[in-house]
Amino acid sequence: MNIKKHIPNLLTLGNLFSGTVATIYAVEGSLEMAALFVVIGILFDFLDGFTARILNVSGELGKQLDSLADMVTSGVVPGIIMFRMIEQSNIKFTDGGFDEDLVIPLFGMDEYLPNVIYLIGLLLTLGACYRLAKFNIDFRQSDSFIGLPTPAMSLFVISLPLILEYSDFEIVHQLITNNYFLIIVTVLLTYLMNAEIPLFSLKFKDYAVKNNVIKYLFLIISLLMIIFLQYISIPLIIILYVVLSVISNYGTKVSI
Repeated sequence: MNIKKHIPNLLTLGNLFSGTVATIYAVEGSLEMAALFVVIGILFDFLDGFTARILNVSGELGKQLDSLADMVTSGVVPGIIMFRMIEQSNIKFTDGGFDEDLVIPLFGMDEYLPNVIYLIGLLLTLGACYRLAKFNIDFRQSDSFIGLPTPAMSLFVISLPLILEYSDFEIVHQLITNNYFLIIVTVLLTYLMNAEIPLFSLKFKDYAVKNNVIKYLFLIISLLMIIFLQYISIPLIIILYVVLSVISNYGTKVSI
C-alpha cells in the first residue's frame, strides 16, 4: 500500500471534517465558530493540492474528493450563514412585499418553514454546487479560474458576521444588517461563481515582476488592507481580486 498517495486525500478529509463542524455551528447560530472552521477547512483545501503537487500524486480520486469537501465547507456553510444573517437582520418588507411574519405552513401541521426571504441565502449553496460540478469537467481552469472560486465566495460570506462582531464602523454595520444588501450580495456572488469571467490564479510560474504585475499588486494592496482594515479587508480583497482580473483581461485583449 502506497501511503504517500493517500496523504493529500487525508488532508482533503480534514477539509470535509472542518466543514461539517462549521455546518453544525452555523445551524446553531454560532457564526463566529462556523467562520473559524471554514478557515481551517480552506487551509486544508490549500494544503491538499500543494501536497499532491509536491509528492506528485495527483489523481482523479483526489479531484473528486476535493470538490465534495469544498461543497460542504465552501457551499453548504456559507449558504446557512447567509440564511442566518438575513434572518437576524429583521427588516420588514412592506408595500405589498414580504414581511418578517410570513411563513409557509408545512403540510398543514403546526410546524413551519422559515420566512421565504431567508431561503434566498441558500442560493449560494446551489451556485457553489453548480460551479464545482462545472470545474471538474472544465479543462480551461488548470492555470487560472473561470468564475469566482467557491473558497473566495465563502471567505466573503464568513467575513460578514466577523465584521459585525469586531468592527466599529457604524455605516458598515448598517449596511451588513440590511436585508436588501444581503440579498444583492447573495445574488451577485452566485452569479460571479458561474460567470464566464477569467480570474487570475496566484500560482507563480516564475517570480519576475514584469510577468506577475497584477499578482504582486494584488498581494501588496491586500496586505495593506489587512493591516489597516482587519476583517473589513476580507470582502474588499475579494472585490479587488475580481476587479484586477477584469482589468488584466481587458489589458490583454487591448494588447492583442
